[in-house]
Amino acid sequence: MDLDATAARLGVPVEEVDRVHRLAGDRPSAPLPARADAPVILDRLAVRPDDAAEIMAGWPDPDSPLWTPELRWLLDRSTALVRADLGGYEWLPPGPVLPRDRGPAWRHLYVYAYLALVDVVRGYHRDHGVTDAVSWATLADLGRNLAVDRRMRGEGWPVMQSWLTLHARGGVYHLGRLQHQRGDTAVNLHIPEAGPLTPDAVDASLDAGRAFFPRHFPDERHPAFSCGSWLLDPQLLEYLPEDSNIVRFQRRFELEPYEEPEGIDADVEVLRFVFRTLSTPLDRLPRRTVLQRAVVDHLRAGRHWYWRRGRFPL
Repeated sequence: MDLDATAARLGVPVEEVDRVHRLAGDRPSAPLPARADAPVILDRLAVRPDDAAEIMAGWPDPDSPLWTPELRWLLDRSTALVRADLGGYEWLPPGPVLPRDRGPAWRHLYVYAYLALVDVVRGYHRDHGVTDAVSWATLADLGRNLAVDRRMRGEGWPVMQSWLTLHARGGVYHLGRLQHQRGDTAVNLHIPEAGPLTPDAVDASLDAGRAFFPRHFPDERHPAFSCGSWLLDPQLLEYLPEDSNIVRFQRRFELEPYEEPEGIDADVEVLRFVFRTLSTPLDRLPRRTVLQRAVVDHLRAGRHWYWRRGRFPL
């Protein structure tokens, strides 16, 4: 195939098309579910009706005029790329960031790849004895992320398309309040938008993780829980009360020495998670909560937030 021509038609750098071509190779892809079955699957994945309607409108039917040859190639090869790393738990971009204003096929291409991989990763879950309840709860993060992206007017997805490859490969599991990601030396914790981060809810989730990994991945050793987040920035202690859920969560961890994280701007991540916007001026952001006021006042003072990593024994 002509990679330069494909990249030009997709409107992305040729290096990114070449990466998909190299990593996917001639490895097998996975078929999409039947169109008739898609509404039920989308409902199981907690996809909201407005997002589901867009996904169905752009469905890759064989005769759909929305799907150019290069889009169909990218869908097939990005699905193969992710499937080839089934069982992996590292960050994995599935393909280039597309110009999503060109319509639902462009906007949701990686959603279709995710849908094609649902049966594949569910088989991986079954092979490891993971219950249906945990399997579907984990995969339903798709709906949550699509809803966030809609609130962010499309600003959330470039990060989310890579994040969701963890779910599609069996790398992350939703266990109570927290998501638990397999790792080489620790179980990495993630905090979805799913209600208050109360100590009791966190304790229950950690206990679930302590039981889950020895049972389902007995050959792996995870001596600690780990977390990398702006939520672990000690500067938050300047603003939040001692009994706040964030402070109590933060105090569980022993911080590692600070290192500048590659590819992460903590100021951007704070705005993404606290306000779900990256384009609203600081003086127009809401100030309803202590955390919102802290974020805005800190940035308006010319200060910065930091992405910190911490851990504690499992």
